[in-house]
Order: sequence, then C-alpha cells, then structure tokens
Amino acid sequence: MPNPASERRSRGLSYVGPLTPHLYGPCPQRPVRAKLHHLRADTQVVPHRHPWAQLAISTTGVTRLTVARGSYIVPPSRALWIPPGVEHAVTVVEDADLRTLYLYQPEGHCGPDVPPPEQPRWRECRVLEVSGLLRALVLEMDTRPDGLAELTPAQLTRERLLGALVLDELRRAAVVPLGVDLPRDKRLRHLCEAVLADPTRHATLAAWARDTGASPRTVARLFRDELGTTFTRWRQQVVLAHAVARAASHQSVGQIAAELGYSPSAFSAMVRRTMGCSPRELLASPR
Repeated sequence: MPNPASERRSRGLSYVGPLTPHLYGPCPQRPVRAKLHHLRADTQVVPHRHPWAQLAISTTGVTRLTVARGSYIVPPSRALWIPPGVEHAVTVVEDADLRTLYLYQPEGHCGPDVPPPEQPRWRECRVLEVSGLLRALVLEMDTRPDGLAELTPAQLTRERLLGALVLDELRRAAVVPLGVDLPRDKRLRHLCEAVLADPTRHATLAAWARDTGASPRTVARLFRDELGTTFTRWRQQVVLAHAVARAASHQSVGQIAAELGYSPSAFSAMVRRTMGCSPRELLASPR
C-alpha cells in the first residue's frame, strides 16, 4: 500500500517566497486584516517575519509552521499565534486553504489587545483552539489586498466590528500544548527534523542516533541539556501533532494509532497521560 508521506518526500518540496504580506498591512484604520492563499501539498514558504502579530488558520488542509525553537502542526481545528518579529517558515502537509490574520498593535503590545499583565503570555508562539464563532468570523473577513478595491465606509465599519469580535475570541481561546520544541545543536536538530518528517521510521533512540553518527547516550544527554526532556517524551509530542493532522483527513482513531505505531489501547493511554483527555476529545473536528 503506498505511503502518501513517502511519496511526497520523494517528489520534494516546492519553495516560494513570502506570500505578499505587504499588501495586507494592518493599521489603526484597519486593525485586523485577513489574507487567503490556496496552497498545494509540499509547498514550502521560505523563512520570513512580519512587524505585526499573526494568526494562521487552515480552513481546510494541514500546515506546519517552524520557528527557531519549535515546530507546530496546524489542522483546521487549531490556529497558531505568531508574535511580531518572529521568523517562521510554512510547510504545507496537505492541500490547504490558509487564512492569515494580521493584527495591528500599539508599540509595546504583543497580545490581542489584552491588559499588560497578560502580555508576556502572548510573546511566544502558541497553538489555540478555534471555536465555531472564531472560524465563522475569519471566513467573513475581507481578503482582498491593498490596491485591488477600496472599501466603502460601511465595509470598513463591518471589518472593524468583525475584527473586534475576532480579538475577543482570541482572548478566550484555549491554549493547546501541541508545539514541538526544537534544539540549537545541529546534530540534534537534524535528528528532530527527521522525526518530525516521519516519526515511525525508527522504533528506538539507538536507531535514530545511528542516523546522526552520535551514540544513544550522547543523543539522550543532548535532549536533556537542550530541550529539558527525554527523547521518548519529546517524540510523543511529535506523535500527537501528527495524530491531529491525520484527524483532519477524517481518519478513525484506530487508523491513526496504527499508522503511528500504536495499538488503540496504548495510543489512548499515551494521549490521556500526555494531554489529560481521550483521543476522541483531542482529535475532535470543529463543528
């Protein structure tokens, strides 16, 4: 039976530059701007950064966003918050309609118009639950770039009202611990990126370590020193991220567990231990 992930890897990635963010710059008059791009699987948007905060939502399909110290798989049930100035790259895992919100913020602010005590929580990338209301609001936002059509006063008012509701939903959105930390050490980074690409390639740390030319003991020490965790726990986060991505394709929990090398009972136990919920709760699709 063909492996879609392996087929995609054999074809390679198609690299593109930043997706015209300068045509969607937020400002006090238009504080929340929306952009829509239809992206094919294996598209890689090269690393770039914005002076404004960003929320990335795949209304269909799955994307993976990578920053210097982490990687985040974003299916339609989740969104990724990216603070201003954070360099990030986008890899399209499955054909996706990627909607991006750009948020204007006064100097010194980082979060979605939250009080100063809450600002530090928004200075890091975070995966957020997407409520039905937030999804509906994003779909209603005008996605035309600057220069294509001038908004009427009524359209500007509507955009501001929708944007205000978007910010309120963001403040209420639950944070989901699905990010995968990445190291600075080049050898460990190479190993981690290989696991992210295909977490089922090897079953043991010793097998993964052989690919780097380092001993299992050295790799285990690097995980402790660089990421403050064990390889097993780190790989479980990768497995959870891949499980959420597979759920976006409407695979059953049993299918997902099998593809990721788990029996249904072992997968359920791992999810409950790691996330504190059942696999069905974790993988539930948005209504």
